Amino acid sequence: MINYTERIALLMQDIVHRTPRLSFIDLSEVLVFARFGRSEAEGAFATCHCLTLPESEPGYFFWRDRDTGELTRRSEWFVTKSPVVRLGDTSIKYLISFVLPRFCDQTLERTRKADLYPDAAGWIAKLDTVFHELYHIDPAESGIRRFVRADGSDSMRSHGPLFYEHVADMVKAYLASDPDPAMYEFLKDDFAALEARHGGIVSTTFRNFPSFPQRYMERLEMPADCSVRVEPLKPLTQPVLYTEEDLHVRQFTGSRTNRLSRKGRGQAA
Repeated sequence: MINYTERIALLMQDIVHRTPRLSFIDLSEVLVFARFGRSEAEGAFATCHCLTLPESEPGYFFWRDRDTGELTRRSEWFVTKSPVVRLGDTSIKYLISFVLPRFCDQTLERTRKADLYPDAAGWIAKLDTVFHELYHIDPAESGIRRFVRADGSDSMRSHGPLFYEHVADMVKAYLASDPDPAMYEFLKDDFAALEARHGGIVSTTFRNFPSFPQRYMERLEMPADCSVRVEPLKPLTQPVLYTEEDLHVRQFTGSRTNRLSRKGRGQAA
């Protein structure tokens, strides 16, 4: 069976090596994993998740009376933190997830990418997505890459006006650099063709699948406000520390996934 996340990770290594704008990325600090998503459903094809965001300022949720505006209750105080993902001695700074089988079945047809790749084969949409997620990694490691508005101010959007053009330029330059076709040929098959060719598709996931490392709220001990009811925060149900022992291999089909085995120390794609 083909390990799809492993193949994408190998492709990313070649991309970073051949693309000056992405050469700052240390892929030992980037973990590629898979999530499940049907091809016929709406949703993202892939997502870049940052683990370097700082702890938030202390805060709490609160509720007010609709008519009077009076504060009626609030939550406990908390801070929001990023979980730690550590593989051996390496701390992971970014996670990039690919949604299967949806990612495998995307094409250029009727997308905003189509105009950037006139007369290109449909599978180029997948290569574009790989570049797209790598381009989200911030050179300053301060989060997801931000963009500057025309007036020089920082934009809160993660896709600047030239984002898609920059990605397309990198994709074209990469293909023009004459990479080994073996690095990207697996992208040419849709999900059904991959299953038929390889007898199945497996990928790295987390032990708590379908969940994965995400920001969480940590309760703080703060002075109680006796004037309103204080609602307790829900207890944590997911880990705040992940290691290689939390990585598993799952087989993906068009309708479900099956866990096969633990990924194993030092083998994360």
